[in-house]
Amino acid sequence: MQLHRPRLAALLVAAVTLVASAVVVIARPDPAAAHGAAMTPGARTYLCWRDGLTPTGEIRPQNPACAAAVAQSGTNSLYNWFSVLRSDANGRTVGFIPDGQLCSGGATGFRGYDLARDDWPLTHLTAGRTMEFRYSNWAHHPGTFYFYVTKNTWSPTRALAWSDLEEQPFLTVTNPPQRGAVGTNDGHYYFTGTLPANKSGRHIIYSRWVRSDSQENFFGCSDVTFDGGNGEVTGIGSGGTPPNPTTAPPNPTTAPPNPTTAPPNPTTPPPGNGACSATIKVTNSWSGGFQAEVEVKNTGSATLNGWTATWSWPSGQQISQVWNATHTTSGSSVTARNVSYNGTLGANASTTFGFLASGNSATPTVTCS
Repeated sequence: MQLHRPRLAALLVAAVTLVASAVVVIARPDPAAAHGAAMTPGARTYLCWRDGLTPTGEIRPQNPACAAAVAQSGTNSLYNWFSVLRSDANGRTVGFIPDGQLCSGGATGFRGYDLARDDWPLTHLTAGRTMEFRYSNWAHHPGTFYFYVTKNTWSPTRALAWSDLEEQPFLTVTNPPQRGAVGTNDGHYYFTGTLPANKSGRHIIYSRWVRSDSQENFFGCSDVTFDGGNGEVTGIGSGGTPPNPTTAPPNPTTAPPNPTTAPPNPTTPPPGNGACSATIKVTNSWSGGFQAEVEVKNTGSATLNGWTATWSWPSGQQISQVWNATHTTSGSSVTARNVSYNGTLGANASTTFGFLASGNSATPTVTCS
């Protein structure tokens, strides 16, 4: 028996080693090793994770840019969407993270998110408006958050370089409060900030989180468009969670109290003699709700000064959020009117407004006047 014990021990060690190796191969990286990413406005990894959610837990992005990123970097980049980091950054930026690798922070497992494309999921914002920012707190650490925006000369057709960013951050926050439990997809830091003014169209908001208790830093690119939006997200598939608007829609101007006759609403141009048409389409849907967009077009030869779109819901749908319009409801009937900046439409010109609603997706006939 003594002659066989070494052989038996060797076999047991080999078996244990084989089992352990198999576990290492099939197990996902521990999410606790990752710590956070921008959720509002959503970083590429976060919104691509939302885009790819399925009922089975598998992540299959539908957005073309997200799919291309996963093809290059693998699905681990979305199972760990909160882990775009460098453990040796220590506050370093230019020269440490190479141009063209800002969105990945130079981390090899996220290089697909550096791709220069114009079809990433997009957050719609209003320049100069105050909004609540959210940043994942998958693991809680003290530190400072820096948010930059691209210069007006930047183009989505090229990978982001340091020279594409405005030199100074438009928002800096240290040790903000947090909501929700750490280590969950809902927990986040939150803080209020004012978006940069004098911006329009497509941009990137670039975020850095510099920990003060270690050299670990986090990086991320949030694709946005300054188009008068209120935090609506477009470009994510039906498998994702519903959009999360971050600011209230513009309030119509309220006339001061007057015991006789209230003055006209200054946000609405005087009616014109143009003609208009309106069409509605669903842009996103989820269980119990949907997002839709209405296009209003001047079909006449004269300028349209102010428009009203009306429709009736077929089965009890209810609007919860509207952007680029104001609205009133009466039973199933909805009336939407222009706001100050999109009421005047020249011949053949058009504008759009959008909304979130509860209930089944629907595209009722819309009339315009």
